[in-house]
Amino acid sequence: MLYKNIIIESDNGIVTITINRPEALNALNREVLSELDHYFFNEAIAAEIAGIIITGSGERAFVAGADIKEFLSLDQEKAEAMGRKVHRLFSKIEQFRKPVIAAINGFALGGGCELAMACHMRIAGSKARFGQPEVNLGILPGYGGTQRLVQLIGKGKALEMMLTAEMIGAEEARSLGLVNHVVEAGQEINKAKEIIMNISTKSPLAVGEVISTVNAFFDKTKNGFEEEIKAFGRLSVTADFREGASAFVQKRKAEWKGR
Repeated sequence: MLYKNIIIESDNGIVTITINRPEALNALNREVLSELDHYFFNEAIAAEIAGIIITGSGERAFVAGADIKEFLSLDQEKAEAMGRKVHRLFSKIEQFRKPVIAAINGFALGGGCELAMACHMRIAGSKARFGQPEVNLGILPGYGGTQRLVQLIGKGKALEMMLTAEMIGAEEARSLGLVNHVVEAGQEINKAKEIIMNISTKSPLAVGEVISTVNAFFDKTKNGFEEEIKAFGRLSVTADFREGASAFVQKRKAEWKGR
């Protein structure tokens, strides 16, 4: 597929996806969402990727929300269909079996904050700003925000952010647990790459199972403890486990096979 609204680059197994609509502060319109959907469902193969970084073009915004003009043409049925499609995409990102990190270089508002929260980790530049301002438009966060924000920062503060529509800065976001690290502006991608390279030295099978079982905690259709037990059992009979245990005993670096 020829992408017009996102830029995809690969370096040493790390894929960087840049949402490239700087004139619209990288707002998520139908085309951007369609291109992200195509990439994650058709091209992103975990076995061939060390990790994925999602960022925004320019210095002002990661993603400053959705394209509100598109919402004006929606009726209830169309709005629900759009919500389900974006939920499907963000769930795919959340369930990807290699780390997906949001490198937040400016405003992460509305759908942009929701996209960042679907990633496994978030790195914020010192100038980053976060918010869920949907109530100002007479709507609510419809791309998973009412659920993931509570998971990350707790009910009380999540309600405050969503009901007041007030933005918070990078340091407050870090103190609340919304972001993992705050770095100097312009260093977001470098920090994300550093984390991915660290994770890439671990067993890829174990990494994938950790992501899956942590996500199971929030999945009401699953028993997280049972999923953990099953994953522990699956990993115990892999070549990677035998290699990792042998390397530990022999005091050498493990050579992972991914099987």
